[in-house]
Formats: sequence, C-alpha cells, structure tokens
Amino acid sequence: MKRCPECRRDYADDTLIFCLEDGTPLVQGSVPVNQAASDEPATAILHITDAVGEAPTRAQIHTTEQTAVLPSGIADVPQRGFDKRLIAAPIVLAVIVLSGFFGYRYFQRTESGPINSIAVLPFQNKSGDVNSEYLSDGLAESLIYRLSQLPNLKVSPTSSVIQYKGKDTKVATIASELGVDAVMTGRLAQIGDNLTISVELVDVRNNKLLWGEQYERKMSELLATQREIATEITQKLKLKLSGADEQKLEKKYTNSDEAYQLYLRGRYHFARRSKDDLQKAVDYYQQAIRLDPNFALAYVGICYSYISGSGNYFFPRDEGFPKAKEAALKAIGIDPTLAEAHSAMGYVLDKADWNWTEAERELKRAIELDPKNANAHYYYGLLLVDLGRTADAVQEIKTAVELEPISLIMNANLAGAYMFDGQNDKALIQARKTYDLDQDFFGGVVWLAQIYSANKMYAEVIELYERAAKDELKRNLSRFAGVAYAKTNRLTEAEAMKMPGQAPDGSLTPYARATIYAAFGNKDRAFAELEKAFVIKDDARMIVDPLLADLRDDSRFAALIKRMNYPQ
Repeated sequence: MKRCPECRRDYADDTLIFCLEDGTPLVQGSVPVNQAASDEPATAILHITDAVGEAPTRAQIHTTEQTAVLPSGIADVPQRGFDKRLIAAPIVLAVIVLSGFFGYRYFQRTESGPINSIAVLPFQNKSGDVNSEYLSDGLAESLIYRLSQLPNLKVSPTSSVIQYKGKDTKVATIASELGVDAVMTGRLAQIGDNLTISVELVDVRNNKLLWGEQYERKMSELLATQREIATEITQKLKLKLSGADEQKLEKKYTNSDEAYQLYLRGRYHFARRSKDDLQKAVDYYQQAIRLDPNFALAYVGICYSYISGSGNYFFPRDEGFPKAKEAALKAIGIDPTLAEAHSAMGYVLDKADWNWTEAERELKRAIELDPKNANAHYYYGLLLVDLGRTADAVQEIKTAVELEPISLIMNANLAGAYMFDGQNDKALIQARKTYDLDQDFFGGVVWLAQIYSANKMYAEVIELYERAAKDELKRNLSRFAGVAYAKTNRLTEAEAMKMPGQAPDGSLTPYARATIYAAFGNKDRAFAELEKAFVIKDDARMIVDPLLADLRDDSRFAALIKRMNYPQ
C-alpha cells in the first residue's frame, strides 16, 4: 500500500510512483495526519448533483468559507498564493499519457516485429572431455548450415560466431556485434552413449526467452535431434516456410548416426587447417563414406581438404587436386542439388585444370542453388581474378565477406582483388584491416606483403620479412622481400637470401621465382620460370599480377597468355 502525503489518498498499486491527483511522490505505508490541517477535507469533494457522465464545470465548484475544492481534488487556497500543484497535475498526466503511448509503441514493435536474423553460438561442452568437443562444435555448425538454407533468414556463419567460443560474453553484446535479432545458446554433455542437450532461444530486442528445451537422448538419436531443434527454431521464430524450404530443413544427408559423428570429427579437424589436421579430416570423412557410400557431404569434405592441402603445398599438387576433383564428381553424382559440391568442383576446375568455362558454369550453378553460399561467391571471385575480370571479382569476394565477415582468408583475398583491379588504396586499407584482425594469420601477412610491393612500399615489405619468426612464413615472404631488395638495389642482402635456383629446400615455386627475376630485370630467366609454372599450372594470375608488369610488353608474354586458352 502507498499513500500520497499531500491528499492522503491510498493506492493499492505498488508500482505507482506519483499521485494521480496532485503529482506528489508517493510514500510507502500510512502517513500521519497533520493535526493543524485535520479540519480540511482529505479527498476531493465533488458537487453531489453531477449528472452521470457529465463533466464538472466551474459553476459546479463546491465552495466553503476557507477553501474552494476543485472537481480534480486540488484545493484553490487564495490565502496561500498560487498552488504549484495546479501545474504539476497536468504535467504528470501528460507524462503518464506519453509514457503509455511510447511504451506501447516500443513493446508493440519488439514483440510483434518479425525476427529476420539469428546467431547460433558454439555449444558449451559440459562433458569435461575434450574428445566431445567435435560434438559441441559440430552440432552448432550443422544447425547453422541447415538454417542458412532458408532464404528469408540471415544466419551468422560459423566463422563469425566461433570467436565467442569459451568466452563469457553477454548475449546482448553478441547480438549487437553480429547485428542479429535472436541468439541461440546451447550446452551439451556426453556420458557414454547418453547425451544431454540444452538449448535457449532469446529475442534480444526485448530480452525475451522465446524457447528453452532440454533433450535427453542417445548418441544414435543425434541426427534426429539436430533436425528436431532446427524445426523448433523455425517455429519459434514464426518463419513462413515454403514446401521447398521445409524440404531443405528436413533433408537427410545420411541415415547413419555413426557416419554423421565421423563427419563431425572430420569437420572439427578441417577447421584447424594444419597439415596433420587436414590428413585426419580426410581419414574421418573416408570412414564416414565406408559406413554410408551415399554421404555426399562427406565427399565434399574430402574435396575441400585436398584443395586446402594442395593449395598450401601440404599435399603434392599432382596427387591432391585429382583426388579433390574425384570427390567433387562423386558428391555431384549423389546429390546434384548440393551447392557445396558444385562450388568445390568449380574451384578444382579453375586451379587444377585451368578449365575456365566449366569452372564458371559450376560456380554459377552453386550460387543459383544457394545464393547465400559464401564459398561459391569466394571461389567465383578467385576465378574472375584469373580471367582478368577484376571488377567483377571484387564484387563477388565482397559478397562472400558480407556473408562471412570474420573470415580471414576471404578478407585477405578481398584485399588482393582490390590490388589486381588497380585499387591500391583500397587494397592497402583492406589488407591492414585483415592483418589487424589477427597478426598471426599466415594469409593476412602474405597478402599485406604483396600489397606493400604493389604500392612500392619496399621498406615495409622488408620489415615484415625480417620480423617473421616462423620458417614457413619467412619462405612465403621471401619472394616479396626479394623483389623489395632488388628494387632498392640491396643486392648483398638479396644474395644472402639465396635467390631463386639456389634454395636447397625448393621453397619458392616457379611463379614466385619469375616475379623476383622480373624485379631484377632478368626477363630471360623470368620467362624460363613462367614456362615451368605453365607446365605445372602453378598460378594463373599473371595477366593481372603487378609484379609481372615489366614483362607485359614482351612478345613472349602475349604468346604465353594465348596458350592458356582464356575464354574470349
């Protein structure tokens, strides 16, 4: 119970702060009656002849010898001067009305507005066993993959949400940073063959819990549980799904729970991208295929593992790329509607076969099947760079980055696309931005060095090279350092690096050696190395690479480009 200390009116609603009659702040409990004022009325005295529904008028004011009592209950006391409560009452009333109006508008907006975006955070592994980590990561990633198939829902990719793994970041902060309306969190515990999965879905716009559930299941029910959670999320988000959307959500990529678990193990190792992890990923994917020969996603996993391993020279290119192509062909044969399979095939046809026409057809098909597939846009952008269509390449890779804004490799290659398109200022800004995201990221450092070279910032190139601590990074930076030393006439340092042809480990590729010879002005040696690069399909960016600009007025360059059979 609250009471107004002025008019002594009681209120049962404890949420009220001000008196509705005179605007005076309310106090808790009873208020002692002032003896000097005990003869004055405690409440408003209305004219007893007021008709029902008739508004009081000035003629209806009931007058006493000392006080005129207004219908609102505010006494007009001439002896005491102007009563400020006459002003307070309408102000308080206005505040109440406006608060109600804007409060209604706010809650109406947040509660009834559709949810158009969601982030599924990495599940917390509550098992106390690192061997269950693949399950907690894989379950979240699988939900992201399924929900990403829906056309009208923005889903934060794995590369964006993984940064919050193991951190005690508030859900509201995560939502703000990722720009989403809803966030799903989850916990997973595995004890033997038993799983406990707990999930919560929060509308962060009004901090409202939309849904919470705990599943007690067996490992053999993992696939069904994942599909069940995805369906439940769409229902709680009130998404209107077409028949095709529902089919995508319920699609069964395998009927074997054991094969699915092996696939998740493969995804876990593939995400780490080291040589050993890529080999483990291939092994797990192959085990999954032995259990389910029609598991198309596992073949896609093999393809991507060989692409990554061969591209980084972890696997012999003449072995890795053909195996990648074979796996992609198998995946497409099993499921022609799988966008990831067409995307992987397009990349292999570009980098391994230099089959430009077929590569473009496959990548366009991948984008047609799944316009939100970041890999498809990314690989298509890389193909367009090879073809010299650099303005289009920038747009495709920008789309990929918009879909996966935290992807370091995509951000790094966006800087490269700007450089190849002659937008060196934007390239430098983008390269530095990527470098600042993670200064230990191998690709970010290499691209920064190449863009420094394109901008003739040779001192910065040399600084990156000399500061590199890891041998693998130093070897990859050596081609740009060699160019920098050559361009600044520091020949002693260049010779001390063991220039191309002298390195006993053969760390520099023919294409890399060609760029250094070009910087020295030794065109004959440069073209000799480009011939070797042509034979092994080492690199196809020579028509746009600024490091080879000094060779382009040579007739041998035009002849080489013609042999590469670029589409007209």
